[in-house]
Amino acid sequence: MSGPILLDRLKAQFGDKITGANLEAIDPWIEVAPEGLVEVCQYLKTQDDLQFNFLNCITAVDYFEPDPKKAAKVEWKPHIELVYHLSSTVKKHTLVLKVILPRWKDDVPGQLPEVPSVTSVWKTANWHEREVYDLSGVRFIGHPDLRRILCPEDWVGHPLRKDYEMPLEYHGIRGR
Repeated sequence: MSGPILLDRLKAQFGDKITGANLEAIDPWIEVAPEGLVEVCQYLKTQDDLQFNFLNCITAVDYFEPDPKKAAKVEWKPHIELVYHLSSTVKKHTLVLKVILPRWKDDVPGQLPEVPSVTSVWKTANWHEREVYDLSGVRFIGHPDLRRILCPEDWVGHPLRKDYEMPLEYHGIRGR
């Protein structure tokens, strides 16, 4: 199914839960509002002509410029972008979904942004969401076991955030 046809179909089905798209990108994508994510994903998986039965990965991108001079020149407000790569092993097609979140919940620094978990749609989301939580600091509401997967449980911060500061030592062990 072509991108424009799928986009029109999703807009007709979900209305304002489809918040944007770029079908001319190298990896064309469709943007979904956080509150519509699970519903849209369930639809994409279960429709006979779509069958997006495989979640390849979830990636988080931190749109934040820590340098104040450079930050004054950017055209976007700081945010986190979640990128979901989907495939149909049956129909042999792919799709990229994006979800835009604020960097901090309610704009309170340190309060992690939240999005619904898609573990009810794809079981593999369990591991992908844990990795994004651990490294990028996004809380997945409804996740069955949201805890760190790569960093120790007592690690402070989220290493892929652009404002992350590497600790000088951990449990008495000094870094470089």
